[in-house]
Amino acid sequence: MQESQRSRIGVFDSGVGGLTVLREVHKQLPKESILYFADTARLPYGTRSAAEILQFSREILTWMTAQRVKMVIVACNTSSALALETVRKEFDFPILGLILPGARAAVKIGRRIGAIATPATVASNAYAQAILEADATVRVWQASCPEFVPLIEQNRIHDPYTRQVARQYLQPLIERDIDTLIYGCTHYPHLEPVLSSILPPSVRLVDPARHLVRAADRELELMGLKNTGRRLPTRFCTSGSPQQFASLSHQWLGFMPKGKRVHLATNSSVEIPTESVDSERIFSYDD
Repeated sequence: MQESQRSRIGVFDSGVGGLTVLREVHKQLPKESILYFADTARLPYGTRSAAEILQFSREILTWMTAQRVKMVIVACNTSSALALETVRKEFDFPILGLILPGARAAVKIGRRIGAIATPATVASNAYAQAILEADATVRVWQASCPEFVPLIEQNRIHDPYTRQVARQYLQPLIERDIDTLIYGCTHYPHLEPVLSSILPPSVRLVDPARHLVRAADRELELMGLKNTGRRLPTRFCTSGSPQQFASLSHQWLGFMPKGKRVHLATNSSVEIPTESVDSERIFSYDD
C-alpha cells in the first residue's frame, strides 16, 4: 500500500490545455507526484473521430500503466466525453474525467447555462446530457469553438483575430442571456482575459478542473492512496517536440519544464506522424 501511495498520478491532454488541470492538482494535492503527458503530435483532438479519440486514450493509458500510476486524470474534455466510460472498464486504476464535475458545479450556480467546447465534445452532447441529468429544470446551450485550441497552441491568445473569433463564438450564447459559462475544454481557461472582456459581467465562469481535482482528492482518500511521503518532481512527456511544448508551457507554469519525448505503441491504422517522434519506441524514461 505504501508503494501505491507514493506512485504518481497520471494527467494527460492533447497539449497545454491540461496545464490548467495540472495547476489545480498542484494547488489542491500538493503532496502528490504527477506524470503529465501532452499528445501534441496528434493535436487537436477536438476535430478527431470518436474512434480515434478512444484509440489515443487507450494508447496513453497503456503507457501510463507501464509507468505504474495509481490514478489517471483525463485533462481533456474530448477524451472525457468520447472515451472515459469505455476505458474505465479496461484499466484497473481509477480514471476521472471532467464532464460530470463541471456539469454538477454549473447547475449549483446557474439556470441558463452555456458550454463552449471542441466540435467533438459538442457533437457528443456530453455536457448537455450531464447538466440536464443533474437538474432537468435548467436551460443549456452549447457552442462549438474549433479555432480556440490551435490559436492557444500557437500562442496567439492576445492576437486581435483571437478576440474576433471569441466574439463570434460567444455571441449566440450572449443572445440567449446565459448566466453561467462552462469551459468545456481545458485549453479555454488560458483565454479567460479575452472571454471575460466580451461576456456580460454577470456571467459566472465554471472551470471543471477545480471540481475534478476535488473529486480526485476524495477518491484518493476513500481508496487509501493519498501520498504521505515526499513528493517527487513532476515529470513531463510529450509525443511531439519537447522543446516546443516547454517553450509554450513556460508562460503558464512559471518555469521551463524539462520534458521527454515518448513514442506510443500503436497496433492500428491511426499513426503518430513519423516526423514528430523518435526513431525508437520509448516506453519508460529517466531524467
